[in-house]
Amino acid sequence: MMDHEVLSIHGKPMDTEPDSFGELRSSADAIDDFDALRARFEADGYLYLPRLLDVETLTAARLTMLEALADLDFIDTEYPLREGVAKRECNVSAREMVGLSKNNEPLRQVLFSGPMKAFYEKFLGGPVRPLDFTWCRVKSSGTETATNPHYDIVFMGRGTKNLYTSWTPLGDIPREMGGLMILENSHRLEEIKANYGQSDVDVYCTNEPDLHESETGRRRWQGSGTGTYATDAIALREELNSRWLTTDYELGDLLVFSMYTMHASMDNLTNRLRLSTDTRYQLASEPVDERWIGDNPIAHGPGAKKGIIC
Repeated sequence: MMDHEVLSIHGKPMDTEPDSFGELRSSADAIDDFDALRARFEADGYLYLPRLLDVETLTAARLTMLEALADLDFIDTEYPLREGVAKRECNVSAREMVGLSKNNEPLRQVLFSGPMKAFYEKFLGGPVRPLDFTWCRVKSSGTETATNPHYDIVFMGRGTKNLYTSWTPLGDIPREMGGLMILENSHRLEEIKANYGQSDVDVYCTNEPDLHESETGRRRWQGSGTGTYATDAIALREELNSRWLTTDYELGDLLVFSMYTMHASMDNLTNRLRLSTDTRYQLASEPVDERWIGDNPIAHGPGAKKGIIC
C-alpha cells in the first residue's frame, strides 16, 4: 500500500493518524449469521462484506464496462484493456451511465441475482425489490474525482426510509484509488438527520425562486440541486470529531450502508479508472421512490421536481 501521506481529498492531504482515519470493520466472520449482521449494521451503520460476490461474473462485468468505455474513447488502448488506464478525464453522462448498466448482462447478474439478492432476502427477511436505476461510477485521476459527504436519503427518500445502498467495486480499489469512505457513527447524528436528512434534492421553494441557488457556509440544503452536506470532508471530520473509515477493496467485496450513513470518497491518485456501482434494495412490500423505477426512470429530471411553500 502507498504511504498514507499521499492520500487526499480535492488535493488536500488527509490526516491518517488513528484518531482521524481507520479501517472498515470486516463482517467476514459473521457472513452466515444474519442476527449478528443486523446487530452490527445497527451499531455501525454499514456492513463490509469481503469477497461476498462472484469474482468470475464481476470480472466479466468489468471487462464489458471497459469495452464500452473504450468505445467512448476514455481508455488508453496502449495498455491492456483489463488495466483500465485512463486516456482522458472521464465525465460519464446520465445517458451513458444507463447504457453502461443496461448493456452489461454480467453486471446485471451480479447486482440483481445470485449472492447479492440472496443476501438482501435473508438480511431483510422477505422478498426484495431493487431500484431499477443503477449508478455506474467511473472516476479518472485528479483532485476533482472525490465525492463530497452526503446522505443518500436526500436523493431517494420518497419511498421507504428502509432502503439500503450496495457499493460494489468493479476491480481492486486500493486506498490510493480513492474508494468509498464511511464517516464513523454518522448514522447516529440526530441533529443532522432531523435537518439535512429530511431534505429532498428535487424540492424547490415556489415563493423564493432564487433559493435553490443559495449556499449557507459549507452546507447546501433543500433545493440546492446537489445533495451535498459539506464540501470539505476533512473539515467536516474535524468538526464532528469522528473518523473516516475505508479499506483496500478487492473485486468481490460489497459495502452495504443505510440512507443515513454519511459517506464520501478520496481523490484517485492513479492513472487507472476507478469503476464501481451503487444500487439500492428494499422490501418489495414497502413504498418505492418513483424517480428510480421503470425502464426509463425519471431520475432527477424535470418530472422529479416538486415546488413547495418555504
